[in-house]
Amino acid sequence: MTRLTPIAVEKPWGRTSLPPPFDTMRGRRIGEIWFPGPEDERLALLIKYLFTSEKLSVQVHPSDAEAVALGLPAGKEECWYILDAKPGARLGIGLRMPLSKARLREAALSGEIETLMEWHVAEPGMLFHIPPGTIHAIGADISLIEIQQNSDITYRLYDYGRPRELHLSEGVDVADPSPYPRSRQTSVDPSTSAILLEAEHFTLAQIVGDDMSPLPGHGELLVVPIEGRLRICGQTITAGECARAASKAEIDAQDRIRALVAWS
Repeated sequence: MTRLTPIAVEKPWGRTSLPPPFDTMRGRRIGEIWFPGPEDERLALLIKYLFTSEKLSVQVHPSDAEAVALGLPAGKEECWYILDAKPGARLGIGLRMPLSKARLREAALSGEIETLMEWHVAEPGMLFHIPPGTIHAIGADISLIEIQQNSDITYRLYDYGRPRELHLSEGVDVADPSPYPRSRQTSVDPSTSAILLEAEHFTLAQIVGDDMSPLPGHGELLVVPIEGRLRICGQTITAGECARAASKAEIDAQDRIRALVAWS
């Protein structure tokens, strides 16, 4: 078992006050908590906590093939599990209607893209799959866990006037300017162990209590407790932590545990 060390990342849209167990990290505008793994080893997946006080940029990620064609190692597929959200909080995912690439570029330049996106209600327990090419923007007042390919390649299409670089040509090239399929959104039953998502680059499951039946018999797992505490190789981990287990045989789950588990 490897307990992954958290890294706090400041963002202009982050918060100066985080919920427990991250509430000791005060004095900085923290938007993300990363669990990248050992310095001498690059894990296939990256787990993040995100905490927003403002909207994130409208952005898009390339696929593996598109990234490799640009000389980059990999694209970025991700999903979001909503931990908490204020009433009225929204996630911008996909467009309300299909657009041409030229029209998408015009909308990104003018800022109209924000009104052309479809804004989905964000509520605790919801899961959203964001394949490469999906135009997206996380709204304000949301706490979530992101599971993604371990790649930081992001193309910003619009950033609300913040003084950060945009990537219009690259972003428009890889974007899928169309509506977001409802099949990529689901509400998770917190009482049941189940496979939540089988994506191209990773699988995500929820385990509840000692029911680990959704987990594979072999292979490394990234474990993120949501409620309660569990033991991996005799070491206890709780909400706000992330650990790598060599297999599910190392995990000793108790009746009151609920955790997300991801593997590639």
